[in-house]
Amino acid sequence: MSKYADENVLVVSRSLFDDLGAFQGISLNPDKYLPAMLDPANNYFLSRDKAEDDPSYKQIIPYAIFRFEDRFLHYVRGGKSGEKRLAAKGSIGIGGHINDIDYAASSLDKDTYSVGVEREIDEELNITGGHTQEILGLINDDSNEVGKVHLGVVHLFTLDSDQVVAGEDNIESLEFLTLAELQSRRDRLETWSQICVDGLSELWRDK
Repeated sequence: MSKYADENVLVVSRSLFDDLGAFQGISLNPDKYLPAMLDPANNYFLSRDKAEDDPSYKQIIPYAIFRFEDRFLHYVRGGKSGEKRLAAKGSIGIGGHINDIDYAASSLDKDTYSVGVEREIDEELNITGGHTQEILGLINDDSNEVGKVHLGVVHLFTLDSDQVVAGEDNIESLEFLTLAELQSRRDRLETWSQICVDGLSELWRDK
């Protein structure tokens, strides 16, 4: 019986990542990786059942973080989280898999990846007011079983308002925290959020 109900997810080969320059942690140079990874010639949909257990593939995961002024959105993953291995962890990232339903919904002016990013955010958060968006970098963590089969693309959303509410039950205790507050609870964050906090600290130190 399929664990993921015949879900198909967007992947690239681990070998492509290695060829482009594999790293551990965060890369703040997305232009080195994304043109090749988001090229339809280099990515494809694969059964999630297979992708979750085969580290020769990397599932492409948009990981969106949200900033209002000097604070960043933080929440706790509830017990109904889609990734059970991350339940009860603190997180600053909203995101999920790019599915073949995103391909069906894409058009000439919207690529599959962009459609998937928008769908994930619309499902998980209700945001009041406008925002701007930029891609900060990529996350890779081969130190654990979840990280070995995923590759995160970090999107920073700068919000006009801090009026944000959860759109799903698995997002609990939602609040905005400063970087210093996030650093103080770093050991309670999921690994990707720890890596993001470290990367944000590096970026803000240079500004």
